Amino acid sequence: MLTLYNTLAKAKQEFKPINPGKVGIYVCGPTVYDYCHLGHARGYVSADVLRKYLKYLGYEVRHIMNYTDVGHLVNDTETGEDKIQKKAKVEKIDPIEIANKYIKLCKKDFDDLNIEPATSNPRPTQYIAQIIKFNEDLIKKGFAYEVNGSVYFSVDKFLEYGKLSGKKKDDLISGSRVEINLDKKNHLDFALWIKADKEHILKWPSPWSLGYPGWHIECSVMSSELLGQDTFDIHGGGNENAFPHNENEIAQSEAYLGKKMANYWFLWNMVMVDGQKMSKSLGNFTTIRDALKKYHPAIIRLWILSSHYRSIVNYNEKSLNQAATNFKKIVGWKDKLKNLAEEKTESSSETDLLHVYQKRFEEAMNDDLNTPLALSVLYELITETNKLIVENKLSAETAKNILSFWEKTNKVMGLDVKKYTIKEKNKNIYKPKSGRLSVEKGTSKDIVKSIIKLAEERVAVRENKDFKASDDLRDRIEKLGYAIEDLKDNKYSIRKK
Repeated sequence: MLTLYNTLAKAKQEFKPINPGKVGIYVCGPTVYDYCHLGHARGYVSADVLRKYLKYLGYEVRHIMNYTDVGHLVNDTETGEDKIQKKAKVEKIDPIEIANKYIKLCKKDFDDLNIEPATSNPRPTQYIAQIIKFNEDLIKKGFAYEVNGSVYFSVDKFLEYGKLSGKKKDDLISGSRVEINLDKKNHLDFALWIKADKEHILKWPSPWSLGYPGWHIECSVMSSELLGQDTFDIHGGGNENAFPHNENEIAQSEAYLGKKMANYWFLWNMVMVDGQKMSKSLGNFTTIRDALKKYHPAIIRLWILSSHYRSIVNYNEKSLNQAATNFKKIVGWKDKLKNLAEEKTESSSETDLLHVYQKRFEEAMNDDLNTPLALSVLYELITETNKLIVENKLSAETAKNILSFWEKTNKVMGLDVKKYTIKEKNKNIYKPKSGRLSVEKGTSKDIVKSIIKLAEERVAVRENKDFKASDDLRDRIEKLGYAIEDLKDNKYSIRKK
């Protein structure tokens, strides 16, 4: 039974889809005026794991993630310069070209991180007519009003305003995250359509003015258009946007629909740098593409999954290096299993490992996608498997079954081991065992595969500081007529005695 923390309910709840076997998800996507950073990576990997686990459970998932290409103004205000338009001036190209450029780069980053493409990636510039119609209907219903060419939502007309963030209208300070605007009936009212000034490039004709949509309206319109004009299952996004963005989405959507917008609000936490949120506006961000120059994507993804999606993640070298170490452990273990599975061996002590481990993996994931706990289950399996290999108690058949278990669970975790093990530019990229073996001059070239296999197992146990197992493996190698000498960087030399 899958439970998810529902920010709307402020509690974990059993997940029950509206339509049996099918799930509809809308995720607030990035504003595409710059490179994506590791804060984006954290969020969209988390959403990807949610989607992958729902598919693991057998659901058919329709996943919508927008790209904001208009209406998101600098400092999240309702007056001033559009973020994309500002970047367009710097790069001296059309704003839509800016959006196209960074959407392409975002898709590349997401592909590198093995984030599955959404079912649809709408953009508000493609939905201007629908946005205008949505606003007209809100005005007719009495939830919105027009002043001097701009349209505002009246929060006083929506009695449940603040139910997601927990903020109460009476407690909100005028001017806090909202500009004081004398055109508004209430300072908390927010813009649905904004009249453009002469310098504003991105603008369209409407019944009220030549203007452009407010930041919040796009998600309400596009989720309604693409998931049906009804309640959908899950809305995802960063928890820093619970107020005002998500709160405003709920108000305008539920006023328009006359029913709940989404049943579950899946909000992830942020990445911190030196005690501050990683963000473009603060200028303290590390782009995904820069991180990929130092760490390959599976390591970054593992770093993200090593923390629960609702916890704050601190970006530092220590945590990423630990993820690199763990990734090498996973890849080395998988290689050993693959080699063993290809051999014809018999086991004198066959062990059924998988039933218990699969149950524990699913229990962890069913508990609000507890990926750190799910990974600890995998690490325990690696330790136990390695022990059985050292003791020569793991058969080829069992190795195949464990590999099948790994492939199944990794469809959720998304660690693309095969794709990246061939890269070898820096220390944090796994280097296959080829090249680790050094053969002394005069040594016969017929060193048997089983001897190399034992030597590789010895490297693994030494990395885990299991020196007793290391000594046992050395004795086994010597009993077979070979001597092994340890070299630097986990390399070794083998010769006939």
